[in-house]
This record gives sequence, C-alpha cells and structure tokens, in this order.
Amino acid sequence: MGKKRIVQKADVTTEEGRATAARVSVPKKKLTEGVVCIQSTYNNTIIVISDSHGNAIVSSSAGALGFRGAKKGTPYAATKVAEFLGEKARTMGLLTIHVFIKGVGAGREAALRSFAAQGFDIRVIRDVTPVPHNGPRPKKPRRV
Repeated sequence: MGKKRIVQKADVTTEEGRATAARVSVPKKKLTEGVVCIQSTYNNTIIVISDSHGNAIVSSSAGALGFRGAKKGTPYAATKVAEFLGEKARTMGLLTIHVFIKGVGAGREAALRSFAAQGFDIRVIRDVTPVPHNGPRPKKPRRV
C-alpha cells in the first residue's frame, strides 16, 4: 500500500489569511449599468449578468445552487438564483439593468420580480424567445 500522506491544512485565523479571503470576494470590475439575460427552460433557469458591451461578469443557474431534478425549473429556484446574483451585482455597484428574457419556463417571471424587489432600476424588459416562422416539416399522414 505505501505510506499515508498527511496534508496539513493552512490556518486561516491569521490576519494574513483573512485578508486574502476578503480580497477574493471583492469584485474586480465596478460598473453602474449592466445587462441581465434570463434563460428559463422547463428544466433549469440560467441567469447571466454582463456589462453593456456583452462581456459576462457573473452567471449562475438553479443547478449550480444545489437544486436537483425537477426542482431546477421551479419559480422558487429562479428566485433564489436572482437573489444570489443580485447580491453579487450590488457589490459591484450595479444600479441600472436591462433585462432580456428567453424561454418559456416557469422561472422567467419569478426571476424578473426578484430583481425588481431588490431595488434595481429596470430600464428595458425585452422578450427574446426565438419563434419559428414556419417551423419544421410536418409529419406524414398516418396510414391505417
């Protein structure tokens, strides 16, 4: 089998350890206006916050927060994702947002309401769900 390796964990109670832990949570970018893209499907809700140029700053989903299975597509999970990202956006100084919603899932309305309840100034709400103009070719008629 061999020798067992013993790994000693670093003690984060020192002042130096606390300073590095606090430094990690401080965001690098400061911005006041951003774009929130909410993709709500039947199975999951994914939210991405980006700057006005489209560069993604923070993102999360219901699955990333620990929801599993059918619970990922619920409005409650979408609310929790929006609250989590709203806190991160607040620390960056985000005040005004433009919201783009894509998809037909149950979390689309809940996520939007959560951002509004957190006090963000919502300038634009746009539905960018793709709609087929003609769709795929229909099935052949059934022969009995």
